Amino acid sequence: MSELLPSVGFQVGAGGIGGFIVGYAVKKISKLLAIVVGLFVVALIYLGTQGIISINYDALGESIEGALGLVDSASSWIVSVISLLPFAGSFILGFLLGFKLG
Repeated sequence: MSELLPSVGFQVGAGGIGGFIVGYAVKKISKLLAIVVGLFVVALIYLGTQGIISINYDALGESIEGALGLVDSASSWIVSVISLLPFAGSFILGFLLGFKLG
C-alpha cells in the first residue's frame, strides 16, 4: 500500500497542475476563437445571401450523422479512462479552477 501512495500522489499533483494550466489557457484562447468563428459565420452568411456560395444540406446532414455515429464507439475507451481516474479527476478539477480564474 505504501508503494501505491507516491504514484497516486504524483498523478493527482501532475493532473491538477496540468489541468489548471490547460484550463487557464483554454479560457484565454476561447475568447479569441469565439471572435474568429463569429466573423467566419457572418462572412459565410453574407456570401450565401450574395449567391457566391451554396450549402449542400444533404451532405451536411450526412456528415453530422457520421460524427454522431462515433459516439457509439466511445464505450471502448471508457475502460482505459477508469484506469486513469486519479489523474483525470485532478486534471478536471484543475482545469475548472484554471478556467474560472483565467
